[in-house]
Amino acid sequence: MDFRTTVERAQRLKQLHAQYQPLVLPTVWDVWSARAAAGAGFPALTIGSHPLAESRGADDHEGQTFEEVLAAVRPIIAAVDVPVSVDLEAGYGQEPADLVTGLIEVGGVGLNLEDTVHSDGGRVRSTQEHASYIAGVRAVADDAGISVWVNGRTDLFLHAQDAAGVLEEAIERLRALEQAGADSVYPVGIQDNDELLAAVTGAVTVPVNSTAHPAKHDLERFRRLGVGRITYGPLLQFAMTDAMKDLLGPWAP
Repeated sequence: MDFRTTVERAQRLKQLHAQYQPLVLPTVWDVWSARAAAGAGFPALTIGSHPLAESRGADDHEGQTFEEVLAAVRPIIAAVDVPVSVDLEAGYGQEPADLVTGLIEVGGVGLNLEDTVHSDGGRVRSTQEHASYIAGVRAVADDAGISVWVNGRTDLFLHAQDAAGVLEEAIERLRALEQAGADSVYPVGIQDNDELLAAVTGAVTVPVNSTAHPAKHDLERFRRLGVGRITYGPLLQFAMTDAMKDLLGPWAP
């Protein structure tokens, strides 16, 4: 994809986040799912690490190399005329410069970065370490002249036995990511908890990303809670798997 198109798509993705409250980005994993989602009228998409790995017979949690991920997402991004963000897990061990350069080269204009480093024993980055990595990504993208949308994710709620017990620490981390240049923040694991979602959305000024299930959750509820961005994670693929089994079941021997 040429540089001008990438720049235009990045600008469009930024505009869409301001235009829609929340902006829903269906999580896709191949050319077919991307074309289907774009054809359904969605103005932007995201490629999820879990469904992408599943579609390729690989493991999630950085079970693919960065080069393999780039090769897989390139034709997906090229197949649609809308901005596409890519879940890059914890960065696959790449320096920010290499991460952003690779993303831009395949036409990606947004990225999701989490603080669980599965390639390093599943450790969780400290607040400062994660914020510094986000800041590095922000600086490289800005220097390249492309307003790459950076979605800073934390798994603190996901890992906690008592999600409410880590609320203060999670908010501190999300604020640090915002200050480091994240365009949105993503506290994974609280999509069913109204109180925690409301607390997080009230604590930061950038859009808060929430996971959603396309059939089990309600868009208006997320809007009332102040959520600014919605992605499906692996849940769209899970829902389609269930639907496929229901369709095929009567035909099975």
